[in-house]
Amino acid sequence: MSTEQKYHDENFLLRLISEELDSRPFERDMCTRFPPEPNGYLHIGSAYAIHTNYILAQRYNGTFHLRFDDTNPLKEDIKYVNAIIEDIQWLGYDPGKHIYYGSDYSEEIYKAAVALIQHGKAFVCDLSPEEVTEYRGTLTEPGRNSPYRNRSVEENLELFEDMKKGLYPASSKVLRAKIDMSSPNINLRDPVIYRIIYAEHYRTGKDWFIYPLYDFAHPIQDAIEGITYSLCSIEFKDHRSLYEWVLKELAIPEPPRQREFGRLNLTGVVTSKRYLRQLVEGGDVDGWDDPRLPTIQGLRRRGFTPESIRSFIEEIGSIRTQSTVDISLLDHCLRQDLKGKALSVMAVLHPLKVVITNYPENEVELLTIENNNENEDLGKREVPFSKTIYIERDDFIELPPKGFHRLSLNTEVRLKGAYFIRCNEVIKDPDTGEITELRCTYDSITKSGTGFTGRKVKGTIHWVSADHAIKAEVHLYEKLLLEQNIPKENSVDWTDVINPDSHVVIKDALMESLVEHPLLEQKFQFLRHGYFCVDKKFTTDDQLVFNRIVPLKDTWKKR
Repeated sequence: MSTEQKYHDENFLLRLISEELDSRPFERDMCTRFPPEPNGYLHIGSAYAIHTNYILAQRYNGTFHLRFDDTNPLKEDIKYVNAIIEDIQWLGYDPGKHIYYGSDYSEEIYKAAVALIQHGKAFVCDLSPEEVTEYRGTLTEPGRNSPYRNRSVEENLELFEDMKKGLYPASSKVLRAKIDMSSPNINLRDPVIYRIIYAEHYRTGKDWFIYPLYDFAHPIQDAIEGITYSLCSIEFKDHRSLYEWVLKELAIPEPPRQREFGRLNLTGVVTSKRYLRQLVEGGDVDGWDDPRLPTIQGLRRRGFTPESIRSFIEEIGSIRTQSTVDISLLDHCLRQDLKGKALSVMAVLHPLKVVITNYPENEVELLTIENNNENEDLGKREVPFSKTIYIERDDFIELPPKGFHRLSLNTEVRLKGAYFIRCNEVIKDPDTGEITELRCTYDSITKSGTGFTGRKVKGTIHWVSADHAIKAEVHLYEKLLLEQNIPKENSVDWTDVINPDSHVVIKDALMESLVEHPLLEQKFQFLRHGYFCVDKKFTTDDQLVFNRIVPLKDTWKKR
């Protein structure tokens, strides 16, 4: 079976659409869209939806549109628009010239509403928002008709025009579609399609006092742009009947089709926009780009690559319902992407001083070490070695347990790319008993790369030269949440559910001079510690900050 055939067979959405296209429902080319509301930032679930629409358009040599659902001036802002465009382009799903705004279709959508009124399919309702909800009924009880449902076409047209002119208070009137208050689908019980809002719009200013609801604007916008398939996440499945009703009542030829796919969630992170906003506005995280958040900006700042995110989405495949995927799969895809790309460097996060007593004073030796064990094409580098070095504090135990193969008193270990050293003396703080320094000797004939075949040691540890080390701040990240299931209350006490170890800061890490002038967002593998990224937010000329993307241990591939 070919790769393409396998992809086709495993992708239920592609199979469904392929079968529908056999009947040639469209004379126009394939066209899909991603319609974000510019009131927040994209996250990993958004990337899944973008990928689904983008790949389908590519599959049929069509076009992919980015269209901002910006018909609610109370929440939207140009900063979100700019961030969304940047994120989509960074992910590799660039829509090119096909960037559109729902607000640009305001006149066409208004005329569509007028047409529904003229056909007796919409009416102006004076019920309050609370009364509209009460009249709607429940899942087990039908709704009741509004007392304003039977207004004449002429009266409705006049009232709607006055709403447009701003002659009524906000929320005092709405325009509702006239469908069926006894429908088992609550979305068809005379839904509100226009409301009065007095707020300046970031794009249209104060031109409008009425704004359409998404369920009404969405199908009209799709029709204007020639969208063939409106691919939505599963929560919009019950809205499909209204989508189709609008297109039918407006007599749209070759109407676009709405089809749904599953919603993606990840373990240990928050993907609800409401919860994300609570975390950000409550100061529980470091903004929308906090590296613990699944926002695209957060993932990018932490160090994830667009290739790893696309690989993760492709690995998941097409899902039918709401699905929660273990975040370790995303980590696995990142490791697979970086293992042949990132430079390997030695970084000591918790330094312990080591003085090599028999090494010549003031001598500096350049040792050759490979840049990446997985990729010889990345070459080698020269690393300075001197009398005083630093090693990881937990690479030394004075009285080691059985199976400990690093450095201890009166034992030997190899320094990465350098020599064997033996610990002969331990210096401690007389007040606290803390180990402050090790006195060691080195064996000059054990230099790496010289073909030494004498005695063996079981352990190799990394190190940095004290006189050449670069100081840096290192941020270690773990899962944000202690538990995946978050309480359903409107406001969550995040102190109860946030993992207290989700963000640990190490102030005085030391690393070799290769990282002295890195690029922002540059990735490195810190030997034995994991993959790290230069933090573009807090790194300055005077302060180098690294974020750990993922540890080296891959839990996914062992399943």
